[in-house]
Amino acid sequence: MTSGQRAGLARAITLVESARAEHRAKASALVQELMPRTGGAIRIGITGVPGVGKSTLIDALGMMLIEAGHRVAVLAIDPSSTRTGGAILGDKTRMARLANSPDAFIRPSPSAGSLGGVTARTREALLLVEAAGYSVVIVETVGVGQSEVAVAEMVDTFVALMLPGAGDELQGIKKGLIERADIIAVNKADGSARDAARQAAAELLSAVKILASDPPPEVLTMSAATGDGLDLLWRTIDTHRNGLEASGALAARRRAQGVIWMRDMVADGLRHYLAQHAGDAVKAMEAAVADGTLAPSAAAASILETLP
Repeated sequence: MTSGQRAGLARAITLVESARAEHRAKASALVQELMPRTGGAIRIGITGVPGVGKSTLIDALGMMLIEAGHRVAVLAIDPSSTRTGGAILGDKTRMARLANSPDAFIRPSPSAGSLGGVTARTREALLLVEAAGYSVVIVETVGVGQSEVAVAEMVDTFVALMLPGAGDELQGIKKGLIERADIIAVNKADGSARDAARQAAAELLSAVKILASDPPPEVLTMSAATGDGLDLLWRTIDTHRNGLEASGALAARRRAQGVIWMRDMVADGLRHYLAQHAGDAVKAMEAAVADGTLAPSAAAASILETLP
């Protein structure tokens, strides 16, 4: 992709991220026009706590895939600047090799307070990079709150990274994450941490057999820094997605994700409408609920009655 084409893609994503009404209309028309050219990419979600090595993994995995002939797009959800609401861009600087590859496109986007750090427009950005010809799309989350749920509802394969030797491995892993994850990878399994990583993987494997639905997620160890286990991770991702496609589950999953996307967009639109057309009424209801003079259910009913 030429620098001009990459710049055009970046401008298109900026358009879909805009909250301005005139931009939203143009963005919707653009996404609708490009829909026939989307759907062919392998969509991967990666989550994990800060410091687990998400960016290092994506940099190494992305370069391996590029060497194999893929074009890789990364949608990295940055914590928003508290002053500007913009992306801090830290993830891009930690993916130095990918950032310099002509076959990669990295887009840091501000979380801007959206659910779990997943920007409300990430789904549209995903479709744009697919239409631009990227064969693998990786969505990286900030790894907090409900981001696991949000990202799992827009990808084919969801990978949760874990740390070795971080105390009780089961204490920090929620049942909801185990239910959502397709693959759990214990990263940094190198040097003196190798044995701890293997122990953590064994404990996680026991946990998923109890807590996860059928089939449980695959559990493996790897080191993004050294590359050990990176090929195994990719083979596991590829096997998982191929299995979904062969069974028809991939098409069903994407249809369900489309409906979820629509519902989220409707809810987002209602919030914007109320803010623009009933902002004073909403604030009055919030004050009444806060001081205990109005039940939340009654306040919600009154707000909904303002809708045309």
